[in-house]
Amino acid sequence: MTDFPFRFGVNQFTTQPWSFEEDVARYAALEVDAIEICEAKLDPAHAGQQMLAAREAGLSISAVQPKIRTFFGSKMAPQPESVEERVAAFAQSLKTLAPHAEGASFVMNTGAPPDGNMQRCLDETVHHLRRLAPLAADLGVTIAIEPLNPTSINVETAIWTVDQALDLLDAVGHASCGLCLDYWNIWQQPDCAASIRRAGERIFVLQASDWRTPCSGMDRLVPGSGSIPLGTLLHATYDAGYRGVCTLEIFSSGVPDSLYDQDLSEVVHQGRLGLMRAWSGYGKQR
Repeated sequence: MTDFPFRFGVNQFTTQPWSFEEDVARYAALEVDAIEICEAKLDPAHAGQQMLAAREAGLSISAVQPKIRTFFGSKMAPQPESVEERVAAFAQSLKTLAPHAEGASFVMNTGAPPDGNMQRCLDETVHHLRRLAPLAADLGVTIAIEPLNPTSINVETAIWTVDQALDLLDAVGHASCGLCLDYWNIWQQPDCAASIRRAGERIFVLQASDWRTPCSGMDRLVPGSGSIPLGTLLHATYDAGYRGVCTLEIFSSGVPDSLYDQDLSEVVHQGRLGLMRAWSGYGKQR
């Protein structure tokens, strides 16, 4: 299992009960390679010092999840309601956090289409990304748009396939904008592996967990314990040319058997093993 081709990272939502400082100390102890920062866990008065502490612990910062990561309202972050205020909040996250996260990708999606108007949501998202892409480039970071699972349509997103995200990126037309590929969100789309290969160098962020029919919108499993054909998707991502971090991103809220109530160090450990087994076992299953 040592041939796993991606560095292993953990998104801080995976260890929601831990503080930022606990995340850093325990990820380092678990020999995690990279951390995906969740701005909600940062102390605004000390964010720079906290992010420096992560790097000093040996963790690279692969991506950032801003507090406001949609231009339209979303269930996870309904306020502020104004699109311009939300765009300004995302821009402020870039300005505040990018100096401490050189080379990282800031993850975003569209938010819920107003009155179900997906076309307006997409058009305005493209417009605002064209404004923000040069800022991100100047700051030495990128923006990664994430298509979400169909369970989030009209709640968190107007796009739910890799191809829709690629169409949006084509419309933006800026090299600092790419794709956040979360297997939990996109694994059920037709010809998923082929779409991943088409994405090629536009894949900026890779996230993994596993699937069961969800009991809530925050119900994910440790890789290798659900239905996602992770081996197939990991190899498709490698074929696309991606060589970055594979990040464990698990949500586990509103479910009776929440992983958040378990030994989170073991969750991280088993997540890493599950990904490695999926990668190494793919050829044997073909």
